[in-house]
Amino acid sequence: MNRHRVTALLNPPQSPFELACAAEVFGTVRPQLPAHYDFRVCADRPGPLPTTVGYAMLVEDGLDALDEADTVVVPGWQPPGTPAPARVLAALRAAHRRGTRVVSICTGAFVLAQAGLLDGRAATTHWRRTGQLAAAFPEVKVEADVLYVDHGDVATSAGIGAGIDLCLHLVRSDHGAAYATEVARSMVLPPHREGSQLQYAVRPAPARTDESLAPLLEWATAHLDGRLTLARLAERAGLSSRTLARRFAEQLGTSPGQWLLGRRIDAARVLLEQTDLPVETVATRVGLASAVNLRRRFRTAVGTTPGAYRQIFGGAQSEGGAGGGVEEGSSSIPERAIR
Repeated sequence: MNRHRVTALLNPPQSPFELACAAEVFGTVRPQLPAHYDFRVCADRPGPLPTTVGYAMLVEDGLDALDEADTVVVPGWQPPGTPAPARVLAALRAAHRRGTRVVSICTGAFVLAQAGLLDGRAATTHWRRTGQLAAAFPEVKVEADVLYVDHGDVATSAGIGAGIDLCLHLVRSDHGAAYATEVARSMVLPPHREGSQLQYAVRPAPARTDESLAPLLEWATAHLDGRLTLARLAERAGLSSRTLARRFAEQLGTSPGQWLLGRRIDAARVLLEQTDLPVETVATRVGLASAVNLRRRFRTAVGTTPGAYRQIFGGAQSEGGAGGGVEEGSSSIPERAIR
């Protein structure tokens, strides 16, 4: 099987952390997992390339490396907004025309915007730079408070850590939730954060450790098949419903209902990938009550049907049983924006 070729386009001075976001997800060999990606770096001018932390790294490949890439990653660009050389922009446009997926981490979005790849589209960057991006490129619909935006062929992330979230999201899109979860587990990271989650808390983080939602989230994830209403979650946490909703907004940047739906969709994806359970059974196990409800929620969240998703990522070829039968739909997951 041909591996997916990921190439990071570097620029001096390069941030090692932003590069590492992509390198760790796509370039690390994990003996317990099949290797689906090949990772390399390139630069406009090969040779010693200065970094933001005082040492140089040796980059051996030039822009011709982009000709062979399936995904190009621009892991930041310093100083932000600095005009990229015309040959770099031309190489990015040419890669995109060939069908290469083009991705930016943090301030790399400025380069994608200079190349015209974000015109008329939603995009994001580090929250300190969203105003600058919007002012410099009014044709770009800048999303100031999301983690990442994915259009399928082009994707952008907010600052640093959100770059890891975007890379893991792309792995999920390429190879399913179960594989991406194992990659995240090896990195000791949460398996998935929705792109629509806030870049930062709108209020100061809780001062006391007993205000953390972590125990409640762990309990709820283990009881997805139950009736987890806001009232029940609040009772479990020993809080009023209003206080619980406020803490979700503060700590997670979302509502209890949206967070819970995301976990149920995640659990459904894994069951579809790893079992041949009927859709009706999957729906019950993840707390979505019926195959009809699962199909509706799944299509909205993932962009395809449970049956089509299973055909792409699962070992089972049919769903069978109650609520079974392979559903009609696209044989691939369509491109869509994550907001």
